[in-house]
Amino acid sequence: MERDKKTTGTVAGIVANLVIVKADGPVAQNEICFIKHRDERLMAEVIKVQGINTYLQVFESTRGVRIGSEVEFENYMLEVTLGPGILSRNYDGLQNDLDKMDGIFLKRGEYTDPLNRENKWKFKPLAKKGDKVVAGSWLGEVEENIISHKIMVPFKMEGNYEVKSIAEAGEYTVDETVAVVVDGEGEEHSLTMVQKWPVKLPIRSYIDKPRPFKLLETGVRCIDTLNPITEGGTGFIPGAFGTGKTVLQHAISKQAEADVVIIAACGERANEVVEVFTEFPELDDPRTGKKLIERTTIIANTSNMPVAAREASVYTAMTIAEYYRSMGLRVLLMADSTSRWAQALREMSNRLEELPGPDAFPMDLSAVISNFYSRAGFVYLPNDKTGSITFIGTVSPAGGNLKEPVTENTRKVARCFYGLSQDRADSKRYPAVDAIESYSKYLEYPEVQKNLKENVGEGWLDSVLKAKDILLRGKEVMEQINILGDDGVPIEFHDMFWKSELIDFVILQQDAFDKVDASSSMERQKYMLSSVLEVADSQFEFKGFEDVSDFYKEVINIYKQMNYSDYESDKFTKNESELKSLLEKRMKPSVSESNV
Repeated sequence: MERDKKTTGTVAGIVANLVIVKADGPVAQNEICFIKHRDERLMAEVIKVQGINTYLQVFESTRGVRIGSEVEFENYMLEVTLGPGILSRNYDGLQNDLDKMDGIFLKRGEYTDPLNRENKWKFKPLAKKGDKVVAGSWLGEVEENIISHKIMVPFKMEGNYEVKSIAEAGEYTVDETVAVVVDGEGEEHSLTMVQKWPVKLPIRSYIDKPRPFKLLETGVRCIDTLNPITEGGTGFIPGAFGTGKTVLQHAISKQAEADVVIIAACGERANEVVEVFTEFPELDDPRTGKKLIERTTIIANTSNMPVAAREASVYTAMTIAEYYRSMGLRVLLMADSTSRWAQALREMSNRLEELPGPDAFPMDLSAVISNFYSRAGFVYLPNDKTGSITFIGTVSPAGGNLKEPVTENTRKVARCFYGLSQDRADSKRYPAVDAIESYSKYLEYPEVQKNLKENVGEGWLDSVLKAKDILLRGKEVMEQINILGDDGVPIEFHDMFWKSELIDFVILQQDAFDKVDASSSMERQKYMLSSVLEVADSQFEFKGFEDVSDFYKEVINIYKQMNYSDYESDKFTKNESELKSLLEKRMKPSVSESNV
């Protein structure tokens, strides 16, 4: 998109954050420009070009902007600055460093550098003179908090290069030259630790190769046990207000097997974004023993910010995730909430007077969501190392309606569906994931089934399906009990209902604020599910339906004490013995024992 000189124009129309400009030269789709208003320069992006009319979405409030205001086009797309110093930072959707901004409120037209240009990094060369390199090849590394941050050949460089020189180990700023490479025509290129990349173009620094399917442990039982997600997989969490989306996201971020966590608050309420800012720096990282924020980057946009900024935030977060994936790292990207992003798309589409789709969302909403989710995944890098982006977004459907367009279109592309139930949330059954409605399509993959057999157990998948079946039958029985009454159904019905409750209380429910129960290892999950299913397969003697509930409540209480105890600790073993004794007293005698 190189031009001899910058194109300029004048404002010809204003509709909230949509500004129409008459340009005096060539303009490209998605090009960045600045609207001059008094002593302010307001950043905007080209979203439509029609003749001499250019339609912009402005990332700032357009209050006070007038017809005739000057506009200057910058010859580049909306892009992020990539380099050491991104972790532990709080950015907005345009990658402005929020910690560098003055005052309580963000000032219009104020933009900050996302990197610290004065800080010196301990550089260690990985390449040597004469090495053949391509875009994404590792030249060296620096220590960024607890992460080995790779310095790479810029992604925009095409073709093959040869390393002419590489800096010696030492301390350098991000703007100092650390390598010089030569292209096929003999031209030299000086490289620093910094590079830029357009946010709406996926980074392609990897090679095509069949991917393995390794499960990503999150420590959350209702996910890992019943509906697992794979490393590099996609999932989403739809749910009404108050069903626990944010707490579940925090739990996954804290406990999942990931090297880097990126939180994209793309249009949530200000109080929830403040919670992210205040809570994440205080969260202890169970994987490293340090603070979780040391391997986390936060991209924040609140609902009262311009809609265009909401859209930018999700792309900024994904591009940063792709950058760290190219370093051979496992990246977890959490977006809360993609509904706000879709609403921003709807508002801009309506202002452009485009043909509306269902609920006035853009006609191409499905394609936009699909293209974005497709940027996640497991990849092989040019050096045969691997990296991954596991993407889990939340959806906040109005009124908890899971049939609305954003939820339906996301369901088509995300492999895992973790639907939050309002009824479960109201009854304080957290996480409020509806185990019957939720699913993981990865369980259908032969590669995943093979992985489960090899790493968890031969009969693990059968156990999972059996647990889901018990939960479904328990729900059906509960509906009959509600209609016919407790004494209107056989005791066997009550027994089946309480066996489903046993799985619910012991496996599905989890205390995110308890030091032990907050995270459950796969080994522990396997043991507990096996134990619970063994109880579900047993036959017990009861005097009446009240006796059934009393018995299972006692069993559930012991199991919950086990969940709050360190695995295989003395307390855990003691509770296990107590449970075994209780079960043996109630066990129905076998046929052979009855004959004796």
